[in-house]
Amino acid sequence: MIPPLGGVIPCLLGGAHGCPRRSRQPRWGEPPAQRRRGAGCSDNLPPPPPPPPRPHPPPAPSSSSARRLPAGPRRGLCSSDRQPGEGAAAIARPRRPAAVRVPPGTPPPPSPPVPSPPVPSPPRHHPPRFHHPPATATTIAAPAAPAVPGAAMASAPPPDKCPFKKRGSLQAPSPAELRGGLGSRPLQSARSLPGPPHCLKHFPVDLRTSMDGKYKEIAEELFCRSLAESEMRTAPYEFPEESPIEQLEERRQRLERQISQDVKLFKEQNEDLVDHVPKEREALLEREFQRVTISGEEKCGHPYETWDPQTMPADLGFGLKMVDGVVHVYTKQDPTDKSTELDLPYPDLQEFIADMNFLMALIINGPIKSFCYRRLQYLSSKFQMHVLLNEMKELAAQKKVPHRDFYNIRKVDTHIHASSCMNQKHLLRFIKRAMKKHLDEIVHVEKGKEQTLKEVFETMNLTAYDLSVDTLDVHADRNTFHRFDKFNAKYNPIGESILREIFIKTDNRISGKYFAHIIKEVMSDLEESKYQNAELRLSIYGRSRDEWDKLARWAVNHRVHSNNVRWLVQVPRLFDVYRTKKQLANFQEMLENIFLPLFEATVHPAQHPELHLFLEHVDGFDSVDDESKPEHHIFNLDSPLPGNWVEEDNPPYSYYLYYMYANMTVLNHLRRKRGFHTFVLRPHCGEAGPIHHLVSGFMVSENISHGLLLRKAPVLQYLYYLAQIGIAMSPLSNNSLFLSYHRNPLPEYLSRGLMVSLSTDDPLQFHFTKEPLMEEYSIATQVWKLSSCDMCELARNSVLMSGFSHKGNDIRRTNVPDIRVSYRFETLCQELTLITQAVQSAELETIQEEDALTITAPLPAH
Repeated sequence: MIPPLGGVIPCLLGGAHGCPRRSRQPRWGEPPAQRRRGAGCSDNLPPPPPPPPRPHPPPAPSSSSARRLPAGPRRGLCSSDRQPGEGAAAIARPRRPAAVRVPPGTPPPPSPPVPSPPVPSPPRHHPPRFHHPPATATTIAAPAAPAVPGAAMASAPPPDKCPFKKRGSLQAPSPAELRGGLGSRPLQSARSLPGPPHCLKHFPVDLRTSMDGKYKEIAEELFCRSLAESEMRTAPYEFPEESPIEQLEERRQRLERQISQDVKLFKEQNEDLVDHVPKEREALLEREFQRVTISGEEKCGHPYETWDPQTMPADLGFGLKMVDGVVHVYTKQDPTDKSTELDLPYPDLQEFIADMNFLMALIINGPIKSFCYRRLQYLSSKFQMHVLLNEMKELAAQKKVPHRDFYNIRKVDTHIHASSCMNQKHLLRFIKRAMKKHLDEIVHVEKGKEQTLKEVFETMNLTAYDLSVDTLDVHADRNTFHRFDKFNAKYNPIGESILREIFIKTDNRISGKYFAHIIKEVMSDLEESKYQNAELRLSIYGRSRDEWDKLARWAVNHRVHSNNVRWLVQVPRLFDVYRTKKQLANFQEMLENIFLPLFEATVHPAQHPELHLFLEHVDGFDSVDDESKPEHHIFNLDSPLPGNWVEEDNPPYSYYLYYMYANMTVLNHLRRKRGFHTFVLRPHCGEAGPIHHLVSGFMVSENISHGLLLRKAPVLQYLYYLAQIGIAMSPLSNNSLFLSYHRNPLPEYLSRGLMVSLSTDDPLQFHFTKEPLMEEYSIATQVWKLSSCDMCELARNSVLMSGFSHKGNDIRRTNVPDIRVSYRFETLCQELTLITQAVQSAELETIQEEDALTITAPLPAH
């Protein structure tokens, strides 16, 4: 007869899986010594002698003399609760009434007369019903013998002949038991679901038993079933498809715990293999997972101090001449012979203007605007669906990657100006340090008179003690909103332009010494952070031909170099200012001052050795200025050529961009033939001003900065998405100048799949911490509730947009799951396929209409 499961399961699982064992209450008339030992007794005591057979119980007292006790809850008793004299006959007998508790203070009923004890018979060996795992059950010993006067402990049989085996104890098993005593064997879990295996070395399960096979099979089956159910509850990454929404958060937390356990178990399993891995392989793995190089470091690895003009590439002997605003290259020094001109193509002016006018008409077309708006809405909704379906999978994929998280993936600040790359506290400390150490150094020339740093501050009635962040007054505030002129004034510490010239200029009395030291300190901070990179922007104004040589000499002589930094050259659109001051005769002179030194350094590097070295670390060009300034001229075929632009009005934005792009195209062809580094155009575009700035940027730019106005032009936004033109956005900068933070379109651009990244623009004006780029990510994540995958995708986009080299997505480096990258790629391919099929269908319909018109036309009479 199989006992009921109510008594089997607690007896099987013991203290860890069921209720702890309780000592049985003594029955009335039973001596106290009859109680069995509890869990707290020692297992090392010798077992007591077997008690004599229990006599038959006396007849129950009558209802008049006996006191009726209240009924208590019945406890399920396992085989250990029986006395040694009970065997199969005891199992077959009717069950005794449940033992009841008596309230304290109740006098016991009169005990019946105790008969004389019979002669004890040899005990029969009955195996216990169940045994427990040694690490979970409490100690259960044989029942103690009744207190008989004159009984001696020496009459106990030897321990090896005791018929009762010691049950599982809280104490650790002995070595003999671990070696397989009593025919033990470990219980193996029946695995039917994915997940980490139960480690038996932490949870030893050993069913030591000499019971019948049937009961043993029942115990093993119950235990395996409990293991399978626990695995089902913790199966990694697999949830039922139909589940209540309110349980999503609970499942997410359970999933995170399970993933962390998987990673921990993986590390524990690999600990034994560490000693067998060679040191070379270990170093290789460390480089692979911890110090992953990104693009640009190979080219940036040439220190400036190793250059030698004798090792420069040879002079080609080419002639150079600018014609109608574009440089032409000739194979001979005499540029008058046009037959020797090299074929270096560039976009034609008429073609550029025609395409620009076509795009301007396209963005105001009603049906096209509706189509693009609907496609953008579709992209947003599709991304929300992707997040709902795959957010947990993306999180799981990220947590499987060892060592990699958001803090140690590569991030590039693709839009930051070198003159404001430090924060205000950094600049203040540097100025105070310079005043203490270089107080008598000549730093400025005023009206032919040299001035030391001490004299400069004495004219301002300031000392180092007087300076503070508030006195410096370089941080943007509410007064700079829509006031670009006040923002530019913030570049002057303490409102003095002379301090700007001394501390944050490359061309001054001390040859940019202080500025070089500040930049090198910023580079040191980037190298210390290890995973942050920047593309600092230096200015070339185009007022004189030697600006490039001075800038390159500043970088090489002061060794302003870091593997974490690349350069971009920004050209301010200030021709009207220079023309008003009579510094330039026409716009072509400005273009010559900007581009002819670059062509000369490409044709004959030995003539400009510093410039040749510096250009190897320059990624591209930028066009900067206040876009909100009104433009008095529209760029068209009637616009004057650069040589004829002598007006004091500034040329329009598209005019600047076309001539910069045309000259860069010719320069890149020439440099590519020589195996030199090439450049891209990455202007400020779409921060303010008219919408046609974004049209020009779409036509000629590799990436743009800001791009806020795309939110008002669905056609252009859709075109930027299809072309995957990068957009470096700076929400904190926009918040102080043109657009409030909560209205910034960055999260909308990201959800639709535009190539967007976060950048700082001007940490000196907008940021407070030592790591301004992390400040941007932190605020954006908090305000827009970006996920970890979103942040890593923004960081990956910044690397793709930068001049640092990159390869395909590797989650060990980018921490961006392949699920997200595949979604972006497949969605883009579907949109391009849609446009391509529409164009092919339109062409086919046009051909069919022409054929129909040809057939229906009347034949000419003969």
